Amino acid sequence: MIKRWMKLAAALPLVAGVLAGCERPPIEAVQWGYRGTGMEHVTNPRITSEIYAANKPPAPAPDVPEGGPKAKEVYQNVKVLGDLSAGQFTRLMVAMTQWVAPEQGCNYCHNPQNLADDSVYTKVVARRMIQMTQSVNADWKAHVGATGVTCYTCHRGKPVPNQVWFEPKDRKYASNSIMGDLGGQNIASPTVAWSSLPNGVLSDYLQDSKPIRVNGNQALPVKGSAANAVSTKQAEHTYGLMMHMSQSLGVNCTYCHNTQSFQSWEISPPQRATAWHGIRMARQLNTDYLVPLTETFPKNRLGPKGDVAKVGCGTCHQGVFKPLYGEQMAKAHPELQAPIEGAPRDAVPAWIAAAAAPAAAPAAAPADADKKDGDKK
Repeated sequence: MIKRWMKLAAALPLVAGVLAGCERPPIEAVQWGYRGTGMEHVTNPRITSEIYAANKPPAPAPDVPEGGPKAKEVYQNVKVLGDLSAGQFTRLMVAMTQWVAPEQGCNYCHNPQNLADDSVYTKVVARRMIQMTQSVNADWKAHVGATGVTCYTCHRGKPVPNQVWFEPKDRKYASNSIMGDLGGQNIASPTVAWSSLPNGVLSDYLQDSKPIRVNGNQALPVKGSAANAVSTKQAEHTYGLMMHMSQSLGVNCTYCHNTQSFQSWEISPPQRATAWHGIRMARQLNTDYLVPLTETFPKNRLGPKGDVAKVGCGTCHQGVFKPLYGEQMAKAHPELQAPIEGAPRDAVPAWIAAAAAPAAAPAAAPADADKKDGDKK
């Protein structure tokens, strides 16, 4: 009897370790699609309440009159928002301080001895981020809709947003590793929701434009340049991106896909088309706005391979299907909805304008997009 109890006691830590990976009740499930398709959204109210509290936006700053001298007439070196009134400009600066650096204050971006000075790198970055915000709100309505974005959407009161990503550092495969010889296998990574799928997928799909494909159009074996387009390896990369998106939005696969046929656009929910635009939006923000700032950042702000922090789906969404649960913060800041009249603005490349147009990816079947890059998302 004593030996039996000793064995049971020895097994308890193992049982506790296994159960630690399980989610304790309560669990709620909501049917999103037709009965029989298994399109259910599963949530835990205990966890959801914590996420809800973390996605409550701050109250907007009081409006100020439009009249009066313009910011460029009152302040020096105002390159983007100069046509705002001085009062409106100050209102946005105060809001940005609370959105991005409430503890550091104005000096996070400004030289206190000369506010017009561009020697503080964060000021140069902030100016470019204002332009990026304007681009998102003006050119990517097919993804952000009426919700829009402000600096707070990503930063949430922190100088560096919680969910940015860098190029993963190279792995060293050693036979004397604590885990043994990994044999080239992946290890769990937060980038892909702690799965062991390839963790470099954000570089492939949210910076580069590699084909996102699982189902092939031809029977195997496929020869020529498309030989690797529908391989198991490519499927694992695609699933890695899907895991990233699922975790970022706090949803499962059925939010964008119909379980009757994950591949079919004709029976997919409309959110799939919204996600299609979101992938392309992230690519543009990374390639046109963030990567060109690499040399502006100090080395301690770069990743293990010397690359700048980039945006993924979680940077804005941070665990919910709509950033801040759809709160239209940008509505209180029209200067972030589009560039101020007369202010310099980057020309929008034709491919971006085409991708941002709602007709580019109809919810039914974006056939033209599939022909262009084989993207099955």
